[in-house]
Amino acid sequence: MSVRYGDQSADLKHIRADDPVGQGRWSFSCQQATLRRLDKAFGAFFARVKAGRTPGFPRFKGRGRFDTVTWPKDGDGCRWDSQPEHPTATYVRLQGVGHVRVHRHRPVRGKVKTIAVKREGSRWYVILSCDEVPAQPLPATGAVAGIDLGVASLVTTSGGGHIGNPRHLAASADRLAAAQRDLARKKRGSARRRKAVARVAALHAKVRRQRLDHAHKAANALVAAYDVIVHEALKVANMTRSASGTAEQPGRNVAAKSGLNRSILDAGWGVFLTVLAYKAESAGRELIAVNPANTSRTCSRCGHVAKENRLTQAAFACTACGHEAHADVNAAVNIVRAGLALREAAQAA
Repeated sequence: MSVRYGDQSADLKHIRADDPVGQGRWSFSCQQATLRRLDKAFGAFFARVKAGRTPGFPRFKGRGRFDTVTWPKDGDGCRWDSQPEHPTATYVRLQGVGHVRVHRHRPVRGKVKTIAVKREGSRWYVILSCDEVPAQPLPATGAVAGIDLGVASLVTTSGGGHIGNPRHLAASADRLAAAQRDLARKKRGSARRRKAVARVAALHAKVRRQRLDHAHKAANALVAAYDVIVHEALKVANMTRSASGTAEQPGRNVAAKSGLNRSILDAGWGVFLTVLAYKAESAGRELIAVNPANTSRTCSRCGHVAKENRLTQAAFACTACGHEAHADVNAAVNIVRAGLALREAAQAA
């Protein structure tokens, strides 16, 4: 017998009634949102079990790991800009906490829908999601581009342009390794271990911010330059799945695949595509995703498909017509052609 969200939500009402100065003082909607997260985590776990994948049982999140709390609706247990008459400062009101001053680093556009409070180390952030956000369309350029995502360069365009991959995690690897070795030597529960945990978390947080910053800058450059952007519909989670296999069927080249997975995750393809999607929508640009199959093996001149066409990571030489090009540029040309064909078919339909 499974315990679902509805059962836990019903029990929560009784818990709040029996503990008015404890659980009862917090927002009921916020607590329900936490139960929905729990139900979603277990739903995903059972789906993985049913699909025969490595299930990964949901990990218990104590107060040291549970870093984000969400209010599903502005005005229900929370209120953004709770003191609008204040001339200079911005406040958010949280039920059970009161008015908390917020450093608003940019104007909020649209209507605030949900509010979340997130803890990163010793810092606290208020995260807003908004409806009815006004679009900010950019002037048309008349340009179209296909982009190929890679490890050597984060983005290669069909016109031959490259956007570099800074490899932020690799650049911090030595400091992270030293911090993690220092953490491993600390006694569990000690004050020094808590400080060591904070140092490791701070290094990872810096890498995450650097990666996100680079994704924003790269996406801005593409959105400003092209009206139509075509990319591969990559499933990064599948591409970075472990190759270790099972005891009965062990994987091959596990160490090499592990290194490739690390490089792909360090490049942040998923983050970049997410940022590119919402920037393109806001700017009035068209974003097209195409099937990535054989885009790197197909000759952009004659259409011949063969694994042998890809000589190295960077070199492409067609075994049929002899066409030579940078491998990523060749792939980007195939991507933009596939995207334009999809676009024409959709318009004809």
